[in-house]
Amino acid sequence: MKTEFEFLAKLKNQYNLTKIGDDCAVLPKNSKTDTVITTDLLVEDIDFRLSWTKPEFLGHKSLAVSLSDIAAMGAKPVWSMLSIGVPPKIWKTDFVEKFYEGYMRLAKKSDVELVGGDVSKTPDKVVVDSIVAGEVKKGKAILRSGAKVGDLIYVTGFLGGASLGLELLENGKNFQNSKYKNLLLRQLSPDPQTEIGQILGSKNLATSMIDLSDGISSDLKHICSASRVGAKIFTKNLPVEPEIFNFESKLRDKISYTLDGGEDFELLFTVAPKKNFQLQKALKNHHFSQLGVITSNREIIELITASETSVLPSKGFQHFE
Repeated sequence: MKTEFEFLAKLKNQYNLTKIGDDCAVLPKNSKTDTVITTDLLVEDIDFRLSWTKPEFLGHKSLAVSLSDIAAMGAKPVWSMLSIGVPPKIWKTDFVEKFYEGYMRLAKKSDVELVGGDVSKTPDKVVVDSIVAGEVKKGKAILRSGAKVGDLIYVTGFLGGASLGLELLENGKNFQNSKYKNLLLRQLSPDPQTEIGQILGSKNLATSMIDLSDGISSDLKHICSASRVGAKIFTKNLPVEPEIFNFESKLRDKISYTLDGGEDFELLFTVAPKKNFQLQKALKNHHFSQLGVITSNREIIELITASETSVLPSKGFQHFE
């Protein structure tokens, strides 16, 4: 069966769709500014379960996933549109009102105006479509295709928390009575890195960037493919979510949470070595880690541990496999 990425690549080539392939489409606005625009679809029982979350969390996440795409382009978010379809049994409750409360709370925090959308009825599942647009200096949007051999690879924050949070939810943990609320919030109500994205964009620091929605093993592969390069990453440098170490070994390998776990919505980016000092200064108030380096070994990601070097396969989430 074809994967979603194979389908999109075929579609892009077949119809010469030159504006797709990054976290956002880049469209000209005027002589000084470009508009970047993204859309995200969240489907009940695929992307979320109502038994796990609260409508306020879902509203927040619906906007957060799109804001993360805007951040990955180095842009400032400006406006949004939101469409939601709900079954009649949900419409009769206060679900939609609370959903919008969560959405608008993050919109206000992010200085994003809701300018339109739609509300519709569905047979039995909740479906959400979020559109967000941002602005960036003309020709300065950070693409996936700009990485160069020798560039340093960085990631913001800590990784694996959202993946472990999902596993806890799948194993019956409930937010209301759980002692792992921070981990569950990483999955249910993630924080997009809009501030860091704007810093990297405004100071022209990153040569390429992507947000971590599917995991390092998949998202770094997207950068390598678009830039026609390879990469080396060192396991000792992986910023593992500290709470992961509190769990027994019966859970899957702790490193795999950071490599293959999705929905951290941190930023993975590359920087030319000559700008490393400037980067350290610009992000001195933020947590970020150097993972490795870009190589000429096209589309091959080498994972280097203390004892061996191996090729890192892509194991992130895919809708169709």
